[in-house]
Amino acid sequence: MSQVSDRTDPPAPESAVSRGAVADLDEAAEFLELFHAENPDAGSAAERLAAVRTEVELTGTYRHTPDELQFGARVAWRNSARCIGRLYWRSLLVRDLRAVHRPADVAAHCVQHLRIATNGGRIRPVISIFPPEVPGSPAPRIWNEQLVRYAGYEQRDGSVLGDPRYRGFTSAVRAAGWRPPAGPGRFDVLPLVVESRAEGPRMFSLPERVVHEVELTHPEHDWFAELGLRWHAVPVISHMRLRIGGVSYPAAPFNGWYMGTEIGARNLADGDRYDLIGPLAERLGLDTSREDTLWRDAALVELNRAVLHSFREAGVTITDHHTEAQRFMTHLAKEEKAGRSCPVDWSWIVPPMSGALTPVFHRYYDTEPQRPEFHVDEHAADRAAAGGPAHFGGLLR
Repeated sequence: MSQVSDRTDPPAPESAVSRGAVADLDEAAEFLELFHAENPDAGSAAERLAAVRTEVELTGTYRHTPDELQFGARVAWRNSARCIGRLYWRSLLVRDLRAVHRPADVAAHCVQHLRIATNGGRIRPVISIFPPEVPGSPAPRIWNEQLVRYAGYEQRDGSVLGDPRYRGFTSAVRAAGWRPPAGPGRFDVLPLVVESRAEGPRMFSLPERVVHEVELTHPEHDWFAELGLRWHAVPVISHMRLRIGGVSYPAAPFNGWYMGTEIGARNLADGDRYDLIGPLAERLGLDTSREDTLWRDAALVELNRAVLHSFREAGVTITDHHTEAQRFMTHLAKEEKAGRSCPVDWSWIVPPMSGALTPVFHRYYDTEPQRPEFHVDEHAADRAAAGGPAHFGGLLR
């Protein structure tokens, strides 16, 4: 696991030619051919590739045009093998923030991203693309797995108050000076940690006004509200790199909207997360004395009903797994008609409940990755799982 205090960057080479190109020219050519094939009014692909080759030879990299950046980001979503919601890939709003380097400015634009994406509850797919990695100027990184996630406080008895997934991250930011605004609770929004080479890692609290949360209730059981459950409205993934045509963007947070099972069958139900199935089964009066009563399944359905009901009552975009599976099959048919491969990770596309009742369960898929693409930044993932203050050396509040 990398530590900020231990990481050293290589010295800047004397010339782009002597060190070899940072940008991958084969990937650049592949991307530009795709871009021009799907955008015939963009001009000559050969001329553009010749210009890119010259730019890479001189500088070690090249700069995407705004149209190339927008297209590359949208196609990366189209190629995202783990995403079931790709039908609307063309609607992705692309924010070109390649001129933003300072952690404070990155954090401010992340706040703006949340505001734009929330859109009063009508969630809008958005990506904010910060500077790429270029020779001699490492790009900023966001350590958080998502822009909004809840703290997990380890208790003396070994239990966790809040989300156990983020106990290490929570311990680290607390050691660096972060304090929850109203004392430790189950749904305290963690701060953002943004790193740059010049300033190191910096910590920024998200304003309450941009974190739209939904209080969870049940369509039939009034007592459900007494559980005090809630969840944030927008899932903004922030620990994945965007790679377009051989150029890597380490900070490119992006979002769609929630499928209900992401919250109800994973975040709130998993044994290593909020683990609510047992307590909920008791409140429902289910027979938990043996497994063949299927009490876990019954409780899971009610929890997911509550999530869908609550988001819709609050006017916040959400979709159920049956509807989204049908939409994905529509997307798949469109891609096949266009003659394009549609990479799929079956274990992610099949919903975490009632999988065999959805059409995505009953077929095989192409598993070969396609580019442009998103992939997890292992360095950011290591830091997000940080278990102590050493990982946050020099962190400022």
